Amino acid sequence: MTNLKKVVNTLRRKPDLLNGNILVELTILGLPVMFANLMQTLYNLIDAFWLGKVGKAALSAPTISFNVIFVLIAFSMGISVGGSTLVAQYTGAHMDEDAAKSAGTTITLMILLGLVFGILGYVTAVPVLNMLHTPGDAFHATLVYMRTIFVGLPFMFGYMSFRGIVQGKGNTVTPMKIITLSLILNAVLDPMMIFGYGFPKMGVMGAAVATDVSRALAMYLGFKYLFSKDSEIKLTWIDLRINWGIVNKIIKIGFPLSIGQMATSLGFTVLISIVNLFGSAVISAFGIGNRIISLLNMPAMGFSQAATVMVGQNLGADNVKRAEDTVIAAVKLIAIVLFSGATLTFLFGGYIVKFFINDPEVIRVGANLFRIASYSVPFFGIMFAFNAAFSGSGHTAPILVLNTTRLWGIRIPVAYYLAIKKGMGPNGIFYAMVVSNVIISAAAYLWFKKGTWKQKVIRKKVQSNT
Repeated sequence: MTNLKKVVNTLRRKPDLLNGNILVELTILGLPVMFANLMQTLYNLIDAFWLGKVGKAALSAPTISFNVIFVLIAFSMGISVGGSTLVAQYTGAHMDEDAAKSAGTTITLMILLGLVFGILGYVTAVPVLNMLHTPGDAFHATLVYMRTIFVGLPFMFGYMSFRGIVQGKGNTVTPMKIITLSLILNAVLDPMMIFGYGFPKMGVMGAAVATDVSRALAMYLGFKYLFSKDSEIKLTWIDLRINWGIVNKIIKIGFPLSIGQMATSLGFTVLISIVNLFGSAVISAFGIGNRIISLLNMPAMGFSQAATVMVGQNLGADNVKRAEDTVIAAVKLIAIVLFSGATLTFLFGGYIVKFFINDPEVIRVGANLFRIASYSVPFFGIMFAFNAAFSGSGHTAPILVLNTTRLWGIRIPVAYYLAIKKGMGPNGIFYAMVVSNVIISAAAYLWFKKGTWKQKVIRKKVQSNT
């Protein structure tokens, strides 16, 4: 009992990212990130659970929509990480005024991007779905779901800016609390809006509306915290003005990340077009499989995001050796956790799929996916840790190359060759996942060892607006 109290007290204390034990600090910082990412993933899982009760066509809607929407989200993710990296490095260098300016500029950019991309996505939804060979039985449901999510894109982008800013300061607990409240609201609203309990029956659109409302709550609570007396970063309304010196830095850091993420998103969109050729059962199984794999990768994303903040702050404080040791520690933690999780999905994949939809064909395909691809997931997770060095330092070109190569250079060509040319069907796509994950993990390690990431991007002073 005494040991348990020690653990709880350790997790509650404020992280010491510059001097504390690396494994302990990664855990303190990473566990709330993992939980918050789990909550974010559960948004889609909850939609999948309830839409699975409606039918295969309804369940296909979020699966097809996700990769299209993510193409636009990807660019904003680069901006968010760019802002977070600047906040972390300025914090490590004790340059609080520049940290606040970076945070304010990031918020303004993200909100503007959410508005522009939301309109763009809504207008182009029909031709995009036609281009993806969306099955006729799933077309209308997917269109309604996708357009409704695009309407709420500014809320998502606003929350992302808040999360990146406070994580850059070393606070991962507040985003976890906010996203949990948002998820609870989504879980309550989903069945009510889909099936018409207390609301008009909206079907697929109800799942998307519930998600939009929940994300609006998360953005509101996040911004309320940023401007409160409890916030680690002292923002004023003046900080929200665009500072072009900071914008230049954010773009230099974030643009390779954005292009890499967009290339990844477009790659998954092309991959979905291959999956779509095999019908609604395969689409549903692939969608559930991807969500579970995302769930399995939560520890990798948590520890890697924690490592990113630690790398940023330690490089800002000119502690290069500690930054390198942080990445190695994250690799070890991720490998241990993910190989354990992969064993569970390998053994019980069919039962997992059945939980979401009791369709024999979907269960069969999903079980095959997990048997083939499970043990490649840890390799992909390890790549996240090496990427923490690149994003935390602000030298993000390697992430662009690795993400682009993984899908466009390896997975898509191999999937097309095996699934269609060699006639292996869906299993060919699953084997392509294995090949791409293993190769790209090895490439990330070699790039990390080159050490080109070990220079910080900040200077002593950022010029103010003129």
